[in-house]
Amino acid sequence: MAAPQPDLNVLSNSLITAGREVSLIPNMPAIDQQRHLHDQVTTLGQRMDEQFRDQFAAIRQLMDEQFRLLRAELDTRFEQINTRFEQVNTRLSSLELSTKTEAKNQAARVFNSHVTSVETKLHALYNKQNEAVEGFPEDLAALARLNVLNEHDMASSRQHMPKDASRDAPKFGTDNAPDVSKMYKTPKEKPPAEPAVPTIAVFYAFLLVNTLAAAFTPIQDCDEVFNYWEPTHYLNRGHGLQTWEYSPEYTIRSWLYIVLHAIIGKIGSLFSSRTTAEFYFVRLALGATCAACETRLFSVICKTFNPRVGIIFGIVMATSPGMFHASVAYLPSSFSMYTTMLGMAAFMDWRGGLKTGVGIMWFGIGAVLGWPFSGALIIPLLAEDFALSLMTGDISEIVYRYLDGVVRSLIVLALQVAIDAFFYHKATVVPWNIVFYNVFSGSSRGPNIFGTESWDFYIRNLVLNFNIWFILALLVGPVLGLQFLLHGRSTTKQSPIRSMVFAAPFYLWLAVFSAQGHKEERFMYPAYPFLALSAAIALHTVLANIGSSDPARLVGKIPAKLKLYVVGISLILALDISVARTIGIVTAYRAPLQIYAPLHKDQYVHTEANVCLGKDWYRFPSSYFLPNGMRAKFIKSAFDGLLPGQFTEAKTGFGFFPGTWLIPPGMNDQNLEDPGKHVDIEHCSFLVDSHFANLQSSVLEPNYIQDTDTWEEMQCSAFLDSSQTAFIGRVLWIPDLEVIPARYRRKWGRHCLLRRRKSTT
Repeated sequence: MAAPQPDLNVLSNSLITAGREVSLIPNMPAIDQQRHLHDQVTTLGQRMDEQFRDQFAAIRQLMDEQFRLLRAELDTRFEQINTRFEQVNTRLSSLELSTKTEAKNQAARVFNSHVTSVETKLHALYNKQNEAVEGFPEDLAALARLNVLNEHDMASSRQHMPKDASRDAPKFGTDNAPDVSKMYKTPKEKPPAEPAVPTIAVFYAFLLVNTLAAAFTPIQDCDEVFNYWEPTHYLNRGHGLQTWEYSPEYTIRSWLYIVLHAIIGKIGSLFSSRTTAEFYFVRLALGATCAACETRLFSVICKTFNPRVGIIFGIVMATSPGMFHASVAYLPSSFSMYTTMLGMAAFMDWRGGLKTGVGIMWFGIGAVLGWPFSGALIIPLLAEDFALSLMTGDISEIVYRYLDGVVRSLIVLALQVAIDAFFYHKATVVPWNIVFYNVFSGSSRGPNIFGTESWDFYIRNLVLNFNIWFILALLVGPVLGLQFLLHGRSTTKQSPIRSMVFAAPFYLWLAVFSAQGHKEERFMYPAYPFLALSAAIALHTVLANIGSSDPARLVGKIPAKLKLYVVGISLILALDISVARTIGIVTAYRAPLQIYAPLHKDQYVHTEANVCLGKDWYRFPSSYFLPNGMRAKFIKSAFDGLLPGQFTEAKTGFGFFPGTWLIPPGMNDQNLEDPGKHVDIEHCSFLVDSHFANLQSSVLEPNYIQDTDTWEEMQCSAFLDSSQTAFIGRVLWIPDLEVIPARYRRKWGRHCLLRRRKSTT
């Protein structure tokens, strides 16, 4: 639209008025009258120029802002187009040539229509900006409504618009518009998004946290000691405690899983002869393995979802108390957690084609070598893959991918069966034995005989171990639903439906295991990566919405600093709670890892003696904390269940590792007590006992620490007295300061290693 000609009548009237004013001045010479009139005209022109420059700058700024917003919107649309185009290309990889060509042409037509729409929108913007500049006086009313100009300035500008008002206006016509094809790359040319933080730095961060966990975290589950550390100690050191699960009668545990860790431990023993060095070397290896899996999944999340989602995921995994001990726990559920992360990465990353077979393999390895029930986590991922194959008619290809993953898993299973046959001296399929015992063995057997918990056990536990992240993980479904209903688009590169696919396994896992009677914290380990990803997606979606500055939305009217303070304080509080929880666990329950240190002094390191365990039998950290000549034994206490026995140490004439295939006496799968597992206290040279202020002694559990005539203390460490400590002190670290009220401070007992006095031997 051409700029309108200025109103010459207005200019003439202004000059005539100025001339009349001059003529009314008496006795003014003609030359002075001309000079005065010239000054009046010059002042009028300067004033109009100044007003025009200010107003033109306001228009220019407004249009630049409109262009920036549109450009951001187009960038987002092209991101979505690119992702969809990649998905289409991936699905085309297995189609017949004719079908593939037709589908590619269809996809190209859809893509070109999007490009045409974008080009049209850009050109419309250019034309609108040009019209606004050229038609400057006519658009002043609109600018006034936008508070760019006030009504007084608008009226003044209309009266004093200079003739060449648009002389400095840049031309944004269609001929000068930039080529859209140069502004946006095609999907094939678009490089994958790189993590905002270097991947190697993320790996070192995970490794640092896991190394601290390996060095300091206490063993929280006696099953870890007796079912995994003790068999490993038997393979490497020739003796250890044996549970009923390793009896050839039941074969509930696989020796392949133990062998893998025994090899790592054997390597560690090359650096030091102390048994504790081997223990911590295995822990460090577990932490490094977990860090590598975490880093792999972090990298894929950054590339396929959003770098911010990846960063939040990393924060959750690195700072949560739950991950602090799960990362280095020698448990099948932790191993399944590692393979879950690798399986997630395979299903998530569609670049270069679908990796269904690889994903099935990793979940299969976790189910075979780790925990069979962890395989249930793959169900929503397979459902998505199957649904997409039905939509594209890609049935033969999906059958091939499924067979690929299943065959890989069966190869691992065959290796496991072979290794177990070597140790048990019979063929057995351990994963099936585990499922059969826990699901089909009847009411007198199965997990419930070891204790049950209420339905909300995992909710309470996850709130403690993940605090705000667990809440966000629960809310990811509603958050994604509202995002789609209100805005019709996702805040990541993945659609809301695909985001829900990766959130569904956590919902499924939590629901299934909350319905079971027997509950343990370690049962949640395989789902931890899904929990962290769900929390990251939820928080990212929330931040993307509250970060909006659109004045048309309510959240856009909230000051940016206020939103920053609220979000920042919430996240810092969550991190503080996580750190306080972690420090609280380490300082409260680490005594069992400390009290055995005196036994490794020179005067005891070659001693053959019994270290006896009474009421604290379940706190024993494994035979790795005893010198080679010492054995852990049990004395009678109030516990009336089945205690571990001893792997036989017979060697001559029995071949390799006879303790793995000789049937031990007194074992059963009903948790019935076997008196043969106890020794007389007179055979104990050392004894482990605890003392708490309000703990009442009994005939079966006397206070050995106070029996100073028979026992003397070698080393004692503080152990949290949970019965006397307030709730806040049990779940978080509370410093022992005078300013803290006594009722909130933590109360302590003593966990001690005792030595029998020589006079009573």
